[in-house]
Amino acid sequence: MSKTPGKPKGAALAAPQAPASRSADKGLMALQPSINGASVIEAYQGNVMGKDADISTMIDRLRETFKEVRGGDLHNLEAMLISQATALQTIFTSLARRAANQEHLRQYETFLGLALKAQSQSRATISALVDLKYPRQATFVKQANIAHGPQQVNNGTAVEAGMERSAQAHTHGKETEPEQNKLLEVDHGQSGSRLDTRAAQTAGRADPAMEAVGKVHRTKKPRG
Repeated sequence: MSKTPGKPKGAALAAPQAPASRSADKGLMALQPSINGASVIEAYQGNVMGKDADISTMIDRLRETFKEVRGGDLHNLEAMLISQATALQTIFTSLARRAANQEHLRQYETFLGLALKAQSQSRATISALVDLKYPRQATFVKQANIAHGPQQVNNGTAVEAGMERSAQAHTHGKETEPEQNKLLEVDHGQSGSRLDTRAAQTAGRADPAMEAVGKVHRTKKPRG
């Protein structure tokens, strides 16, 4: 009786793939952009190339496009935007002609509104193409403020700046005492009060014309 030859020791056994592992793989594939894009294209392109279009070829071509864009080659995206803008322009022309042939106001407004929407989308696509072809460069302007002492920078409107300067001047006028009033004050510690400007002053010899009128033209009192 012959013995059945056994498997060598240490050989790995090929176990069937678990269902949980297949579900995880499908979940990862469902998140891939190439598969998502190809599945949507396959659902909508039936009346373009037919139902027998190979979805695997779509996925591979999308992945090649991803690599081109990553490397800085945007020729495929530029061609896509040009074709979309041209197609939208064709839709606009067709709907505008159909609107012109309508006899009722409601149908006329419907077709003309759709035509204008297609025109707006075509213009937006052209704008996106220009931005892709000639990117806008951001400009950073630095503000230099050169002054001696404290300063304040107001970036608001001219009206707001004028109102703020007026309020500051009004407040500054209240808080600052004129120098003329300070000169009229007696030094602290001597008299502690202001000079009395109402008191009569004796005229000096240097200016005799400023003498009191009463001394020059003094009335004579009757002697009793």
